[in-house]
Amino acid sequence: MPQLFAALLAGAIVLALTPLVRRFVVAHGLLKQPGARTMHRRPMPHMGGLAIVGGFTLTAAATSWHTPGVVGLIAGGLVIACIGVVDDIWSLRPWQKLFGQILAAIVLAVFGAHIGWITNPFGGILFTGLWGYGLTVVWVVAVTNILNLADGLDGLAAGLTAIASLALLVVLLHQGEGEVAILAAALAGATIGFLRDNFAPANIFMGDTGAMFLGYVLSALAVIGTDKQAAALAVGVPILVLGLPFFDTAFAIVRRLRSHQPIGQADRGHLHHRLIDRGLSVRRAVILLYLVAIACGLGAVALVLMPHDIGLVIVVLLLFALVVVGSRSGLLRDRGDEAPHKQRGVAR
Repeated sequence: MPQLFAALLAGAIVLALTPLVRRFVVAHGLLKQPGARTMHRRPMPHMGGLAIVGGFTLTAAATSWHTPGVVGLIAGGLVIACIGVVDDIWSLRPWQKLFGQILAAIVLAVFGAHIGWITNPFGGILFTGLWGYGLTVVWVVAVTNILNLADGLDGLAAGLTAIASLALLVVLLHQGEGEVAILAAALAGATIGFLRDNFAPANIFMGDTGAMFLGYVLSALAVIGTDKQAAALAVGVPILVLGLPFFDTAFAIVRRLRSHQPIGQADRGHLHHRLIDRGLSVRRAVILLYLVAIACGLGAVALVLMPHDIGLVIVVLLLFALVVVGSRSGLLRDRGDEAPHKQRGVAR
């Protein structure tokens, strides 16, 4: 099975590269220093995302070079990885990172991978025309930033990406997109391989190099998966696959608007911060968030595999549950830094 081979190959490459990357960043003093809005207490090696970039890119080039859109995926992925490296070393300004993300999305679209049409879950096909190029850029930039914001606890972003890519793998196989499914399997293998060194207590962080790359690849896979045939992914599937970080980001935007704060301003109000402040260990908090992500992934699969009526009911109930849990957990309230840091592990 080519998907299994891709997952194993990507995982093996990441397992081999991660210790090398760690030794390199330590030798050159490229450490993430503790700060007012971080939760790790000692300098930590970061830029571990380079191992993920290498594992996924090499696997994609070896197994899927003939797949339409994969050239744009790899080229744009290298662009976003370079932006991440520069940001991890010199801390780019938000507009500079945004420019790099838009450039990577444009590269993807220029090479032919753009949202030409989407399946309406209520029936029919929605053609995007020229708007598809702009929609592609918006989608890629949004998901890239959503995954970047999710990189807050050891193993969280990598684990969420692994779960999302596995759900996307099932959906793609059901849609007959076996070639694109190979790429989803490679992403799952790469992130699972990275968890050996990144799960709490981590000995290396992925940094923006890894977090932005993961978001970019996930968004690109959804675009490529919808680009080949009319039986494309339903519009809700990619959002559901990323349900947890998507709603966490949405709550953060509402919270900051209500507090008259800039949308891009960092705070400690994200769900993973709340769990840590309530006394959960890092491992337990991450595992709990994994379970929520699995439920979202199952909802995405249900939307595609089950009859539309049943699938939509499951999706609506799941979305309602996420909104209720988010509002009751205080995600809409601004807490700033008032909550004490209660740590039982290594968190960021």
